[in-house]
Order: sequence, then C-alpha cells, then structure tokens
Amino acid sequence: MNASLSPSVPAGSPEPVSSPAVPGSLLPTVLNALEDIKAKNIEVLDVRALTSLFDTLVIASADSTRQTRALAHHVADEVRDAGARVLGMEGLQSGEWILVDLGNIIVHLMQPTVRDFYDLSSLWKGPLRPASPPAGAPAP
Repeated sequence: MNASLSPSVPAGSPEPVSSPAVPGSLLPTVLNALEDIKAKNIEVLDVRALTSLFDTLVIASADSTRQTRALAHHVADEVRDAGARVLGMEGLQSGEWILVDLGNIIVHLMQPTVRDFYDLSSLWKGPLRPASPPAGAPAP
C-alpha cells in the first residue's frame, strides 16, 4: 500500500492497525479508491487533536490534472457506492488541487508542485499557535 498509514483493520485481524481509528470510517474506501487510480505519496493525518471540523486528512499527489480529476471522481463514486454522502468537491475546474469533503474525512488531491508549495503535511503536523514566550519575557 502506498499510504503512509494503512487503513483501519477490524479487531482480530492479523494486520496491524496504524491509521486513525475513526468509528465507521470511510478511510479504507478512500485509500482503495486512490490506489485504484494510482495516486502517489498518499498520506493520512489524524487531526482530531487539532480541529473539531473533521477527523482525518488525506493528502495525495497525481501526475496530471486529468489524473487529479479522475481520482476525485473515483473517490466520490466509491464513497457513494459505500452508502455515504459526498458533501462537496472544490477545484475540479483547474484540477491542480481538488478537495473532496466527506464530512469527517477531507481528501486533498494535488499536483506535486502545488503540494510542495503549500506543504499541508507540515502545516497540520506542526504547532497551530506560537509557543509560549520564555519565562520572564515581556508580554506582547
């Protein structure tokens, strides 16, 4: 599997569980859909400690705008086939960066140059606010 974290596996399964354990998650469906269309550098981030807007962020790269659009449509189709709802898709017209909103999961499909420029992985892994000033430092 290309994903940096593998999908959740039911209890008792011989495979290790290393992805965010989101109850009833569509994560395995999303990851399989991305792999079907050969997404690259798939990364899964558990952001529950950082935001209450969604639980999981999936970031993947595609080689062309055509592939980015195909990935977005395939993810949406597979999620609908699984009985879930796609809340929205943004960026289909340009195809350089497409966001698929699945509620608790947000999928970012990006061209490599766009992904490198915005570096969402570092943004969501890093601190959300500046560290506290050192003891004795004047307050701003």
